[in-house]
Amino acid sequence: MSNDSGSVLLALLTGAAIGAGVGILYAPDKGSKTRKKIKKKAKAASEDISDRVSKATEELTKTAQTQKEDFERRLDESISNMSYKADDIIAGLERKLADLKKKNAQLQK
Repeated sequence: MSNDSGSVLLALLTGAAIGAGVGILYAPDKGSKTRKKIKKKAKAASEDISDRVSKATEELTKTAQTQKEDFERRLDESISNMSYKADDIIAGLERKLADLKKKNAQLQK
């Protein structure tokens, strides 16, 4: 979850909580009933936020794990490709060295 989407989510939840609180305060109920309603709504909002944060954390963890596995796979592929290329370069250098040794032997005669 990016910082912007986290801010938007927080703003929406804050707005919803304020709206619910204002609605309860203007309702024609006794003070004790109103306090109970506010407490109930606050607890529900807190649980909702907690659930959303938990789900967001799980998603971020899954995404990070997937990205890590993808990176490791690509790194292994790159190392493998480099190893094959290094083997090709070494084989080419060995052929050139053998040619040079032959030429040197002919010049020594």
